[in-house]
Amino acid sequence: MSLFLLKMPAGPIRVSRVQMVLYAFLLFLLIYFLRGRKAAIGVQSSHPVFHALGKDRGKLTTSVVNVKAAVPQTPMETPWGAQLVWGDSRKSVHRRAQFARQGIHTGLLAFVVGTYAKFVRRFLSSAETYFLPGQMVTYYVLTDNARSLEPPVELGPNRRLKVISVAELPGWEKLAYRRMILLEETIKDTIGNEVEYLYCVDIDQEFVAPVGEEILGDLVATLHPELFGMPRNSFPFEIEKDSSAFVAENEGDFYYTSELYGGLVSELYRLARVCSMLILQDQANGVLVKGLEESYLNRYLINHRPTCVLSPEYSWWDSALAADVPVPRLVSLGRQCEALDTQKKEEFKC
Repeated sequence: MSLFLLKMPAGPIRVSRVQMVLYAFLLFLLIYFLRGRKAAIGVQSSHPVFHALGKDRGKLTTSVVNVKAAVPQTPMETPWGAQLVWGDSRKSVHRRAQFARQGIHTGLLAFVVGTYAKFVRRFLSSAETYFLPGQMVTYYVLTDNARSLEPPVELGPNRRLKVISVAELPGWEKLAYRRMILLEETIKDTIGNEVEYLYCVDIDQEFVAPVGEEILGDLVATLHPELFGMPRNSFPFEIEKDSSAFVAENEGDFYYTSELYGGLVSELYRLARVCSMLILQDQANGVLVKGLEESYLNRYLINHRPTCVLSPEYSWWDSALAADVPVPRLVSLGRQCEALDTQKKEEFKC
């Protein structure tokens, strides 16, 4: 074994090659540890979504930059093996070709109440251009003012519009608590077997790029654009333990938006029915959740994991918090308009 002589004040000390390697390794670990601690950032406040909901999970110590970088830009699969859909991926191209040969009938359902009527024509016009082009589509519009859809919007071949009148729904929050109940009733009483797939969407959105057969699946959910890639403890799940929507700290893989979800009609009916029961149960007990229907949707999707998860391409708006996506496909005008000044709102026809 080779030996090295180190000259010290007290005289020479014999050091073996193995000891030299060990000392170098320990020095490397010490430097790495010190750099890691320096990179950590103390974040006083939680994710801005919590402030909007009046929640705060306390102090989060992490590296904000590293959190984003640690998540792949375009993961293709969920931890449980479901497809995570990006519109231009090879899998999406294959699924579009596969379903295009079959011929399917899909429903697109939206609620139109009060001032949200101003979004109807823009939404339908964009859907005619970009939503499942070439396929049979029925638009189901549930509204408390059927006259807001006059004159009728001109639709293309294999497209039709069904207007379903509902009782007057004053205020968005009241509608948010009733949407699941109305969805359940509409599927049961009106839609039935008219379509194979059904998607529930917010009307204040606009299709800006193709949304094709790649979105079809048994149970489909969409990732929230401002929470994609964020740490689990930033998700605004319901934390009130008395609520039926309560989510424990060890539950939940993703946080899903309520702006687009769907799947097979039978699956969507089951989702709406369970969520309706949870909402009514909380109302009977005097429990109100801060996240409205989205809280119940996320609770359901934890218990019944979606078979197809849509990337933030399918629910996006221009925000400093929104994830970078290759191609925005469905943009929330309502969310985007919230950040605009009066002049810009007029330009965007908010």
